[in-house]
Amino acid sequence: MKHMTQWLIATGAGVGTLPKTPGTWGSLIPVLLVLICGHFKVSPTWLIGVLLAIIVVASIATIVLAPWYTKYYERKDPPQVVCDEVAGQSIALLGMAWVAPNNHVPSFQWILLVLLAFALFRVFDVWKPFIINNVQQLSAGWGVLADDILAGAVAGSIVVLVAGMML
Repeated sequence: MKHMTQWLIATGAGVGTLPKTPGTWGSLIPVLLVLICGHFKVSPTWLIGVLLAIIVVASIATIVLAPWYTKYYERKDPPQVVCDEVAGQSIALLGMAWVAPNNHVPSFQWILLVLLAFALFRVFDVWKPFIINNVQQLSAGWGVLADDILAGAVAGSIVVLVAGMML
């Protein structure tokens, strides 16, 4: 039972095992959550709180489960493990979470901000420019997590600038 729980958490309830680009599938988890929250007009304060909770939980999971998934998949950073992408994508989405659809920007612009956060995170996560690539050398789950945290921070910073120009 413990193995199944670890597997569910590490793979984003199995999303990381979907064919082709598991990191992209994992990144869609917080994106879909944000789109649902926007559709139901959830307050930006609540959305930011949810994203922060996801970041904390997914980050801890990436680090704590590192010994398990490294042994299970026989790789330091197996593609099936997407809890790191969930954390990084959530950081990128913080860049626009403070903007409410209809109250601050029209809904279509808000959706574009969500999609921009998604696209930028994926680009930086795959391309790994600058220090983003170097931090992967950190030990255990820290390296697995750090590149996604930095990719999310860079993507989120760009989204903050774009969102600010929309207001």
